[in-house]
Amino acid sequence: MTPSQTNPAGRTARHASETPETPETSETSANDSSGRASGPSGRARPPATPTAGGPQPPVDSAAWELLLPAASAPARARGRSLQAALREAVRSGRLAPDTRLPSSRDLAADLGVSRGLITEAYEQLTAEGYLRSGRGAGTWVGSAVRAARPRARDLAPRATGAHADFVAGTPDMSLFPRAAWAAAQRGVLAELPHHELGYPDPRGLPRLRTALAELLARRRGVVADPERIVVVSGVAQATTLLGFVLHARGMREVGVESPGSPQHDALYASAGVTTVPLPLDDEGLAVGPLRESGVRSVVTTPAHQFPTGIAYSARRRAELLDWARSVDGFVLEDDYDGDFRYDRAPVGALQGLDPERVAYAGSVSKSLAPGLRLGWLLVPEALAEDVVERKRTMDLGHPTLDQALFARFLERGDYDRQLRRCQRAYRERRDTLVSALEEHFPGAEVTGIAAGLHVIAALPDRYGPQERFLARVAAAGVAVRPLTDYAHARAGEGDRPGVRLVLGYAHLSPTRIRAGVRLMAEAVVADPR
Repeated sequence: MTPSQTNPAGRTARHASETPETPETSETSANDSSGRASGPSGRARPPATPTAGGPQPPVDSAAWELLLPAASAPARARGRSLQAALREAVRSGRLAPDTRLPSSRDLAADLGVSRGLITEAYEQLTAEGYLRSGRGAGTWVGSAVRAARPRARDLAPRATGAHADFVAGTPDMSLFPRAAWAAAQRGVLAELPHHELGYPDPRGLPRLRTALAELLARRRGVVADPERIVVVSGVAQATTLLGFVLHARGMREVGVESPGSPQHDALYASAGVTTVPLPLDDEGLAVGPLRESGVRSVVTTPAHQFPTGIAYSARRRAELLDWARSVDGFVLEDDYDGDFRYDRAPVGALQGLDPERVAYAGSVSKSLAPGLRLGWLLVPEALAEDVVERKRTMDLGHPTLDQALFARFLERGDYDRQLRRCQRAYRERRDTLVSALEEHFPGAEVTGIAAGLHVIAALPDRYGPQERFLARVAAAGVAVRPLTDYAHARAGEGDRPGVRLVLGYAHLSPTRIRAGVRLMAEAVVADPR
C-alpha cells in the first residue's frame, strides 16, 4: 500500500521507511534522517544483526497488501490470520531478509486493527525465527530467512510420450469401477462404527481378512486362514516386510528369477538382503542352480512368470517345495497376474500345496488400480508373529476406511464382476496384439501362456541385431523393452541376431495396438540396411 492509499479505517498509510517499533520500543521514539529509530543521543540504532550492503530495503507495499484480507477476517480469527499472512509474506520473499518493518502502532493504524494484534504477531514470528528484534532497534525480517520456492514434484512413473507405448506393467485405469466403488464408499461411511476409526489391528480389519480368505480359497486354491493374512499396501510392501523378517532370522540372501522383476532387487536391498539371480528353464525356476546357490529363500512367480510368461509345471512346483523343506527355507510366491488366464481356468497358487513353506502375496494393482495401494500377504506360521510386529512398527496398519471399503466390495460380489470385466477386455487386446504381430512381422513367435497383461514376441533373425531394431523403433516413437532388460546377466545379449520383446497391451485399446504394431513395422522397413 503506497502513501496515497488509504486503509480500511480511512487512515492514510505511512511509508514503509517510517520508524518501526517493537513492543519494547518507546512510543515517543524519534526518526532521524535515515528513517531509523534514534536513542536518547539521537544516533541511529543499527539492526540487531548488522548486515553488509548499506541501507536496508524498504518494505514493498505489495507485501502489506497481503495482510489486508487478514485484517478483515472475523474478530476471533483475525490474530491468527494476520500471523499467517505475515509469515507467508516472509516465506514468499515479498518481505526480503533484513527488511525493516513498521512499528506495531503504525502498522495497526494502517490496517485498522488493534495494536495488540500486531504486537502479538511480531512476537510470535520472532519466536519462530521469521523476524528478529532488539530493544530499541526495531523489528526486522530475519537475515537467515530466504524466499521459499514451494514446488510439489510428481515422482510417479511418467508416460513415455511415445506415439505407441508397449512398456509392460500398466493396467487400463479407465476400467476402474467408479460407480460401484463410490457406492461401496457411501455404504461404509454410513455404517462404519466410530470405534473402528481407531488404530487398527496391524494385520488388517477382521472383516476384510475374512473376505479375502474366502476369495483366495475360491479363486486361487489358497489355504487361507484369516489369522495369517496381513493387509499390505501392495506386493512391494509385502516383499519389504518379508525381507526385514528374513534378515532378522539370519537369511542375508534370497534367490530371484532371472529374467525377473527388477523391483525385487531394490526392495530386498532396502531390508539389507542381497538377491541372487537364478536361471529358468522351460518348466520354471531351475532347481539345480537353486540347490547350488546356498540360499534358503527364493522369490517366484509360478502362475505366470514375469516376464517370460511361462507357468511352472506340476513337477517343478513339487521340486521347489521339496527343496524348501530340505533347507528349512521358504518360497515367496508373488501371484503376478494369477487371475488373468484366457484359455482355461488359472492354475492354483503354489501356497495351497504347502502353506507352511510358502508366503503368498497379491494385490489389486492390475485388477482395480495400482494407486489404491492395497494387497495381502499370507504367511507361514513360523513367520507370522515376526511379520505382524514388523508391520506394526512400519505403519501401525493399513488405512481403516480403505479396508472397510474393499471388504464391502468383496462381500457384495463387485470384485468378481470387475475381474470378469477385465478378463474380457484384456483377452480381446491380447488377441489383437498377436494378430497384428502375425500380420506385420511374419514369422514372429509369441511365447508363454495365454495369460497376464503382456506377451513375449520373438522376431525372426532378419529384424536383428536387437540394439539396431530398438534404435529404429524408438526413433519412430514406439516405446518397447527387450527381454534382456529384465535379466541380471546381459553380456552379449544385444549381439544376438534375433529380437525378443516384452510387449504390454492392457492399457492400450485394440485400435491403438494395431496402429502401434504397424508403426513399429514401418520403422523397420523404412530404415535402409
